Amino acid sequence: MDVLPDSSRLRSDSTSSSASQSSRSKTVLRQRLSQLMTCVEDMSSDDEAGEEVSRTLDEAFQLCGRLLPTDAFRLHMVTWNVATAEPSEDVASLLQLNDQPPIDLYVIGLQEVIATPVRFISDLMAEDSWSHLFMDTLGPKGFVKVTSVRMQGLLLLVFAKMMHLPFIRNIQTTYTRTGIFGYWGNKGAVSVRFSFYGHMVCFVNCHLAAHMHNALQRVDEFEYILETQDFDIFDTPQVLDHKVVFWFGDLNFRIEDHGLHFVRSSINGGRLNLLWSKDQLLMMKKKEPFLQEFEEGPLNFKPTYKFDRKAETYDTSSAKTWLGFNGKKRKPAWTDRILWRIKPKTLPSDEDDEDDEKASTSTDNGQDEYPIMVTQNIYTSVMSYGVSDHKPVIGNFTLELRKYFDTQLVHVAPVGEWSADQNAVLTYTVQEDFMSSTWDWIGLYKIGFKNASDYETFVWVRENELPEVNEVIEKSVDKDEIPLLSGEYVLGYYSTNLNSIVGLSDTFQILESKRAAMEGLVPKDVNGIN
Repeated sequence: MDVLPDSSRLRSDSTSSSASQSSRSKTVLRQRLSQLMTCVEDMSSDDEAGEEVSRTLDEAFQLCGRLLPTDAFRLHMVTWNVATAEPSEDVASLLQLNDQPPIDLYVIGLQEVIATPVRFISDLMAEDSWSHLFMDTLGPKGFVKVTSVRMQGLLLLVFAKMMHLPFIRNIQTTYTRTGIFGYWGNKGAVSVRFSFYGHMVCFVNCHLAAHMHNALQRVDEFEYILETQDFDIFDTPQVLDHKVVFWFGDLNFRIEDHGLHFVRSSINGGRLNLLWSKDQLLMMKKKEPFLQEFEEGPLNFKPTYKFDRKAETYDTSSAKTWLGFNGKKRKPAWTDRILWRIKPKTLPSDEDDEDDEKASTSTDNGQDEYPIMVTQNIYTSVMSYGVSDHKPVIGNFTLELRKYFDTQLVHVAPVGEWSADQNAVLTYTVQEDFMSSTWDWIGLYKIGFKNASDYETFVWVRENELPEVNEVIEKSVDKDEIPLLSGEYVLGYYSTNLNSIVGLSDTFQILESKRAAMEGLVPKDVNGIN
C-alpha cells in the first residue's frame, strides 16, 4: 500500500471548511477567554463585576460547544473499477479491518462489475459475487449491509456497525444512465442517501466517459447527474441539498500534454507533483465553480490506471488499432478518485466576488448547533490487488458531529428465557412518533447477520391498529421458528417506510433446546450425562 506517513490530514466542516474561517473562530474564542481573564483580574466585590464574569464565561462555553462536536465516527471508502473480474482475492487489507480507532461505516463503490445479460439477471435474483465477498468479510466483524444499489456494472454498497443501524434512517437509492445517449447504463452514477444521526449524507458512485479528449464531457455528465438525480425527501430532494456529499468512482480524468516517458519517469522517480498541473480534474476545478465546492486530498499515490493484470507494472501491451497497426500504450492516470463537499452556507452569486473563500456552513437556521466536520485521514491506492487493470483507491475519514438524536424510534426486547422448547415472547414500544406501518416486522437475528433480510425468523407487528407512543405491545414467537442450538441474538424492528432497522434489542442468549440432542444436532452427553 502506498501510504505517505507525512501527508497532512484534510479537514472540512459545516461551520468552517477553510483554515482561515477556523482560525477566525478560534480567535473569537481567545478574545472571549481574554475578556474573562480581564474581568477576573479587575474583579471587585460588587454584583456588576460578577455578572460580567458570568456572562463572558457563558459566551466562551457556548462558543466551545459550537466548535467541538461531541462524537466522532470513522468512515472507510473504497472505489475500484474491477474490469469484469471475479473476486479472487482477500479484501481484508483493502478494508483495513484492524484499523484503530475502529471503523463505523464502509462505503464501497465498484465499476465494471460483470454484467452480461444472463449474469445480470441472475444477480438481480441473488446477491452478486462481489457483494457476497464483502458481506462474508464484514459480517463476522459486526458490520451489516445497510443498503446497495446497482445499475449494470455500477455497484454501491453501504455497511455499518450493528449499533448504528437504528440511527441510519430515510435510506433511498437512485441511478442515472449517461452511456449511449443516456439510454445505456454502462456509464453514469448510482447513489445512496440517508440520515446518519440526523445529518443528511449522500454518496455518488460514478463511471464517467473514457478517453483523453472527453474531459469536458465528463464534467457535463457529472453536472447532469447532479441536476437529474432526485429523492423523495422534502428537505433534501437533490444531491447537493445534503449536508455532506461524497463523489467518487472511476471518473476517468487523464493527464494531459505530458508524454508517456515523462509521466512514467515522474512516477518512478517519486515526483508525482510534476503531474498535478496537467491532471484534468484539477484543471477543470479551476474553471468550473460547482467543482470548486468539492474537496480532495493530495494525489500522493501513484496513478491507478492502466496496469497489467496481476502485476504492479503499468500497461505493457501493444494495443491494435482498427487498421491493425500497433497503437500507443495507455498513459498512467489518476482515473479513480474520492472527493467530498460540505453544503455551503450561501450559494455564491455572480455579483459577489469579494470573498474568494469557500463557505461551508449549513444553510438551515439553527443547524450551527449541530455541525459536522470531515477530516480525511488516508487517501491512497492499494497496489497489491491485481485482478483488474485499475488499482483500488481508499479514503479514510473521521466524521465529527453532534447527534440530533440518540434514542431509537422503537424499543424492542425479549421477555424471559428463549429456547425452542416453548413459545417465546417479545415486546416493542414506539418511543417517538414516526411513519410506522402494519407492514413493519420484527426479525430475530443471529449476531454476525449480514443484512436486514438475514433473519432466523420474523413476526409482523400488530395488524389491527398502529401503536400509540409509549404503548407496550406484546408479540409471541412460535417455538418451531426458534433455533434449536444456543447462540447470541438480537431482535430488530424493521420499518418498511424508512427502509431500515429502527430498533434493536440488547444482545441476548437463546438456550439450547432439549430437541437439539434428540435430532442429533449435538452429542447426547453434551452436558456430561452418559
